[in-house]
Amino acid sequence: MWSLPRLYVWALALAATCPAATIAAQLAWNSQHQTERVARAMTGGDPSHAPEIMRRYGCTGCHTIPGVAGADGQVGTPLAGLRGRVYIAGVATNSPDNLVRWIVAPQAFSPRTAMPATGITEAEARDVAAYLYAR
Repeated sequence: MWSLPRLYVWALALAATCPAATIAAQLAWNSQHQTERVARAMTGGDPSHAPEIMRRYGCTGCHTIPGVAGADGQVGTPLAGLRGRVYIAGVATNSPDNLVRWIVAPQAFSPRTAMPATGITEAEARDVAAYLYAR
C-alpha cells in the first residue's frame, strides 16, 4: 500500500512531467506543420493527397513509404528521408523540379531504370513530391 508521502511525491512528479510532455507534443506538431508548409511552397503540391495517389499508381508495391499503410515494397529504394538526400535515384540532383520530373518520366533521367512511367500527371507528382519532402 502507498503511504501518503510517497503518493504525494508520485503525484508531484506526474504533474511536473505533464506540462513538459504537452510542450514536447506541441513542438513536434508545430515542427511537422512547418515542414509541410515548406514542402508545399517548394513543390506547389498538397501532401494530404499523396497517400491515395501513391496507392493508385502502385508506388506502394515497390517502395517503403513512411506514413502510408501497406507501403512496404522492397523493389525500389525506401522513400524515408528523401529531402535530406543529395541525389534522386542516384542520377539527378535532389530538387523539387527534378523530383517531379523523375516521378512523371523516370526514363528521361535514366533510360534503364526499373521505375516505370506510371501515367501520373505533373500535378499529382507535385502532391507526391510535397509528401516526400514533408516526411
